[in-house]
Amino acid sequence: MDWKDYEEITKYIYEALGKQAGVKIVGYGRACKIKGKSGVSHQIDILTSHTDGIHDYRTAIECKYWKEKVNKDFVMKLERIIEDAGIEKGVIVSKMGFTEDGYLYAKHKNIGLVELREIEERDWKEQAKKPNFFVGELILKTKVERRRPEILSIEFDFVDSNQQSEKINLYQWILRSKAGIEIPLEFYLTYFQDKLHEEEPDKIVKEYFEFKDSNLTNTLTKKITQINGFTLTGKLTITNLDSQRQFNIVDEVWMIMKSLFENRSFTISKSGMIKRDDMIS
Repeated sequence: MDWKDYEEITKYIYEALGKQAGVKIVGYGRACKIKGKSGVSHQIDILTSHTDGIHDYRTAIECKYWKEKVNKDFVMKLERIIEDAGIEKGVIVSKMGFTEDGYLYAKHKNIGLVELREIEERDWKEQAKKPNFFVGELILKTKVERRRPEILSIEFDFVDSNQQSEKINLYQWILRSKAGIEIPLEFYLTYFQDKLHEEEPDKIVKEYFEFKDSNLTNTLTKKITQINGFTLTGKLTITNLDSQRQFNIVDEVWMIMKSLFENRSFTISKSGMIKRDDMIS
């Protein structure tokens, strides 16, 4: 930040805070000059105006982005400027604060004093974490339905009624018809699972696949078993996996502003939010 940024931020704060009270920025920067009764033009950093319905009142705001405190000499200088220019009120905004004589003289002459600076560790070291603004809540709702076609059993209709059941590795077995056509057993399971998607949830479904005069062949061991067909049993399982996550959106406190004579203080976030300090989360 430099002095130009500091003036811009001060202008933004007074503009934002003054909206409800009808305070307007009528001049700003190097081009803001007021000619006094003496005939001399005075440059004012920020000039505001408000009305009570009958009279208009102007305030000259001077911004001091100095490395030292503002002393009574500058307070006296501003006092003379607003008196010559016929401006009703003067305010000094300082990064480093004010000396004791500057404070006392400003209070005597009704010159407003404001400290505006970036937040430092000493401002929040007593808290568990750095203060921030609560901006709002973000709620993420996810609707997920898991459809799972489950094959519960495979029952083979062996030609040899004495044939013993054994574990079947789907990727090792193929069906070979009498005509020599080979189809992997896995193909029929996939077909059956696709059909289960059309069924009601948890309904037990059976389907018989006829393969008369066909063989079940193990491609690894070359074992051949004659079958008439097989029955697949399965069901469709639907699981609700809906979820909801809630996040608090916060903005980091960046600057502190204290009006010394009005006993008011504000905090300013990096995105430009302004709040009274008793509203900090």
